[in-house]
Amino acid sequence: MRDIRRAGERYPGGEPEAGIESRHAFSFGPHYDPDNLRFGAILACNEERLGPGAGFSEHPHSHTEIITWVVRGELTHRDSAGHETVVRPGDVQHLSSGGGVRHVERNDSTSAPLTFLQMWLAPRDPGGEPRYEVVRGIADSTPYDVPEAGALLHVRRLAAGERTRLPAAPYVYVHVVDGEVVLGEAELAPGDAARLTDEDGPEALATTPAQLLVWEMT
Repeated sequence: MRDIRRAGERYPGGEPEAGIESRHAFSFGPHYDPDNLRFGAILACNEERLGPGAGFSEHPHSHTEIITWVVRGELTHRDSAGHETVVRPGDVQHLSSGGGVRHVERNDSTSAPLTFLQMWLAPRDPGGEPRYEVVRGIADSTPYDVPEAGALLHVRRLAAGERTRLPAAPYVYVHVVDGEVVLGEAELAPGDAARLTDEDGPEALATTPAQLLVWEMT
């Protein structure tokens, strides 16, 4: 089964007057859709755009695995466990919120905008101690394992004309970060996503240089 969701169908959010623009792929905040609460382990897939100096003030999370991928710019992260890092394109940031943690996310640049993608996954066993890590410069050949949610994140950077086989898994979520790809009869552009259920490893074809984030979930 294949479900294509377009970038223009995302729910708008954020605070544009404060330099924060958000686009939500799943029900989020005031945008409630009982038929779009999650897919596999994924609870949220938010595209965030922060203007220079903009950001999210300290706020709490719990019982959620939070994965962040920076598209452009630099993201400053600070949390109540004492971590303070700058996350850049090519890095994978993982905040396992456990029983509860608070953090701040900001664009500390005075001139450059920031765009990042943040994905929230439901853990199999809620609670526990918060954990945090950043993997710098992750390679396409090395998927990032989130065993707490039964999920693997694959990064696919494709040249124009290059094909990639998607995982064969009960649930596969494909998000187009940049470029254009063809999946079956569907042409996908930046911000578009495909939700695949019980498919046997279909191929995606890049028609331009492209970058995909692919979740493989049990």
